[in-house]
Amino acid sequence: MRNIFMNIIRNILNSRSEKNGNFFIAIQNIVGFKPRTLRYYKKAFTHRSMNLKDNKGNAINYERLEFLGDAMLSSVIAAHLFNEVPEGNEGYLTKMRSKVVSRKHLNELGKDLKLIDLIQTNIPKSQFGVNVHGNLFEALIGAIYLDRGYSYCERFIEEAVISPYVDIESLEGQVISYKSLLIEWCQKEKKSFHFEIYEDTGKDEVKHFAVKLRINDKVVAKARATSKKKAEEKASKRAYFAFQKRIDKEM
Repeated sequence: MRNIFMNIIRNILNSRSEKNGNFFIAIQNIVGFKPRTLRYYKKAFTHRSMNLKDNKGNAINYERLEFLGDAMLSSVIAAHLFNEVPEGNEGYLTKMRSKVVSRKHLNELGKDLKLIDLIQTNIPKSQFGVNVHGNLFEALIGAIYLDRGYSYCERFIEEAVISPYVDIESLEGQVISYKSLLIEWCQKEKKSFHFEIYEDTGKDEVKHFAVKLRINDKVVAKARATSKKKAEEKASKRAYFAFQKRIDKEM
């Protein structure tokens, strides 16, 4: 009986050891160095649905690491832009940093690294929204900072973000939000603007929202999407291309 019990314990320990070993290798392949404290990285890939707590009753999930990683990422990108564009003023540098760390870009980075494959969750992965990819990317940076400090964070961001994706000329022509750009243009040119929600007559299974964009009380674009925010952005994009020559000249 005792031998059976010991074999069960041994199998459990071996299973955990193998799981940790696989996770260690996966993280090492992603970050490019050997992790020292694996629990930081485990936390970076633990979703709140696991309902885990430490011995002090604090929640164990990636949300606080996401906050820390966001700060580290912004800091490294800000320093890079500050050094690379000495002629850029505060407004220019802020706008350029926003383009690099935009939610869309971070989601793409997280997807490229397949970070969702490592997540521990009690929710089916198919139910996650697209932002989970960017959240995990930020949490990973937070874990790197706790494990190895700022210099390792800087190196990882340089290799994963700056070298392959940050091109100053390309960024200058990149639009993060057509809605923000259009509103800025309208305010500068003293034009009134208004997004009007109207009844959506589509027969899609998923509820859609329909939006009209009025500039100086004239409808200049219409759009529909699965949320008001997406519909407004879509309408703004259409309006931007309608006024592109004037906007690019005056902004």
